[in-house]
Amino acid sequence: MEPSSRTAVFTGTFDPITLGHLDVISRGRLLFERLVVAIGVNPNKQVLFPIEERVALAERVLRPFENVEVRAFEGLTVDFVRQVGARVILRGLRTLSDMEYEFSMTLTNHRLDPGIETVFLMADGEYAHVSSSLIKQVARYGGPEALSRFVPAELVEPILGRVRAPDR
Repeated sequence: MEPSSRTAVFTGTFDPITLGHLDVISRGRLLFERLVVAIGVNPNKQVLFPIEERVALAERVLRPFENVEVRAFEGLTVDFVRQVGARVILRGLRTLSDMEYEFSMTLTNHRLDPGIETVFLMADGEYAHVSSSLIKQVARYGGPEALSRFVPAELVEPILGRVRAPDR
C-alpha cells in the first residue's frame, strides 16, 4: 500500500474513549480523508477493558464518522502507520506535561521513520483535564450523571458496570 498523507493514525489506549478523544477525532477526521483510530496494547498500563472491548466500544461511538475506522495494534506506532498506508500520526495535546512526552515520542518516531510526520491538535479547553484515571475515579465515586460529563453517553453503563463489578 502506497503511503498517503491523506491518511492519519490517532493512537492511544482509549481505556475508555473520552469526550476529549472524541473532540480530537471529530476535528481530525475533517483534516484527513481517512483517520485510523489505533487502539494500542500498553503493557505498562493497567486497563479497565480488554483490547477487544475497547475496540468494540470505540466502534460504537465512532460509527457516525464515515471516514474513521478503528483498529487494534501492538508494537511500534511507526510500523502500524506504515502497515495502514499512512504518513501522519495525529496526537492530541491537553497540557504542557503532555507536550514534553509527545515531543520525546515525536523525535523517536521521526528517528525510526523520517517519512512519517506528527500533527498535533490541542484539546478543547473543556476537556484538557480529562484522563482515563479521572474517568475511573468519577465512575467509582460518582454516578451516571457525573460520568456523562466526560465520556460519550453510550459508554456510561459499560464503564460503570466494569468499575463496580465485584471482581475489580
